[in-house]
Amino acid sequence: KKISDVLEKSAPKPGVPADLQNLLTQHFGENRSVIEKEELKLSDSCFLPVNDLTHSFSSYLKEICPKWAKLRKNHKEKKSVVILVLCSSALRSLELIKSMTAFKGDCRVLKLFAKHIKIKEQMNMLEKGVFHIGVGTPGRVKALVEQDGLCLNSTKYMILDWNWRDQKLRRMMDIPEV
Repeated sequence: KKISDVLEKSAPKPGVPADLQNLLTQHFGENRSVIEKEELKLSDSCFLPVNDLTHSFSSYLKEICPKWAKLRKNHKEKKSVVILVLCSSALRSLELIKSMTAFKGDCRVLKLFAKHIKIKEQMNMLEKGVFHIGVGTPGRVKALVEQDGLCLNSTKYMILDWNWRDQKLRRMMDIPEV
């Protein structure tokens, strides 16, 4: 059976914290000691309510981040974002950026993916300006963090675009590279 056949028959369901915990355990489980495995476990207080698939992206952001205006005004750090959204593809990132217009107001959004944007350009943009929201792919965000182009110290929210499925019906976490 192909994975797309299996996924086609399964109904989309909202991601839950246990999904991420299981993924972390599977990925890091073999190479870690018992103590290190225990440190991988995140408490439930680390997780916000999941989007139960009834909200648009903007309304979900308004629900989980009610004090956005204050956070946005207080954020002055360069090379960082307050909200980091991780998506499976550049096209999905663009789609989410367009869909959050009702939420973002006058804040600055940065595209963090590789399609037509060189990593040096993104690092220069992060150094020169203050950005509030970053939307991108895991690979590019990882590269930016590793090269000290993106600092996550002032990031308050990290949102995983967990439930969206691409044309092969894969979620972000179903893609082995992620």
